[in-house]
Amino acid sequence: MSDHKPELTRLQQQMRPSAERYAQLRPLVLGESAPDHDGGSATSSPEFSDETIRAKTGHDWQEWVALIDAGPGRDAGHTAIATWVGEEHGVPGWWAQGVTVGYERITGRRLPGEMPDGTFTISRSKTIGLEWTQLRGLLDDPAARSALLPAMIADERSKPGVKAPKFTLTDPETRTGLGVLQFSSVPAKAGGRLTVTHEKLSSPERAEAWKQFWAAWLDDLAAVD
Repeated sequence: MSDHKPELTRLQQQMRPSAERYAQLRPLVLGESAPDHDGGSATSSPEFSDETIRAKTGHDWQEWVALIDAGPGRDAGHTAIATWVGEEHGVPGWWAQGVTVGYERITGRRLPGEMPDGTFTISRSKTIGLEWTQLRGLLDDPAARSALLPAMIADERSKPGVKAPKFTLTDPETRTGLGVLQFSSVPAKAGGRLTVTHEKLSSPERAEAWKQFWAAWLDDLAAVD
């Protein structure tokens, strides 16, 4: 892509709105400290309904909260709870994780998108006209990648040829880390369905702001010709 200046220039022009949005986002993501987040003070709804979790695990959420409180207890870590759910109640691994995350949300230990290390992860998806091979070519080319992700530095952090490449994002002026970005795609009738996953975000407020940013970024990318 960088060998074809007219194409690169057009890509830069079409993705320019993303640079303008990032300029608006910078005051939040580059603040000296993250907005207050106390994992023990807020509760949120679990991902799965009572009906679903009962059908898959044999108990609804009220029952699971009582069982875990009486078992490993609220001071137990994520792995200990998930292991206990699996071993004591015969819940398969994936659903044992789901029960644990749901319990952590209900009891205020984990918010939507929060990872065990306390950071947040968000994802946005959209069907775009670009084939994955085309987009991958742009991501692998430093100049084209800079045009795709304007106003940010995106350094490769995964091995060449991986199916879902990752990049470390950095603010070019302050060199502040902005998290880790991953791209993955599945074929669609026209082009592919691209998923952007942004990891290592420091607060739910910043996660929500980035979620809106990447939704708009995907709209810009879908318009690239």
